[in-house]
Amino acid sequence: ARIARFSLAAVAAARETPVCPTRPDLGTVAIRVGFHSGPVVANVVGTRNPRYCLFGDTVNTASRMESNSEEFRVHCSEAAARLVAEQDPAVQLRPRGEIPIKGKGTMSTFWVVGVSGPGGAARRRSSGPPGAAAGKEEGEGAAAE
Repeated sequence: ARIARFSLAAVAAARETPVCPTRPDLGTVAIRVGFHSGPVVANVVGTRNPRYCLFGDTVNTASRMESNSEEFRVHCSEAAARLVAEQDPAVQLRPRGEIPIKGKGTMSTFWVVGVSGPGGAARRRSSGPPGAAAGKEEGEGAAAE
């Protein structure tokens, strides 16, 4: 669930980050986010310039979630959505439905649309285009929990 909250915070930060501070007409940084949960293999690859790498179908599926997302939105697989719902019921998920995912076939996926605020009132943080109504949460824009 922490990755879902981090993703929402990243989208919120992108919305407020100008592409060029001296050229406001260029707008803000546009990102799309996707994540999946599953097994991976990790290793350090290389000797001259070692890099920590992750391998496995989970990495490919996470990449597909991102590439099938939309600007300023957080997209996740059903496996990830189940874990998010179990770990943090305050994170709001909305079914996107079944969509074709290259190399995977049809998958049931979800949008992460926000976090419920005090008293159960929904606070949307990142779905929709820039300028859309979005509730502010206390401490929004700070590092993820």
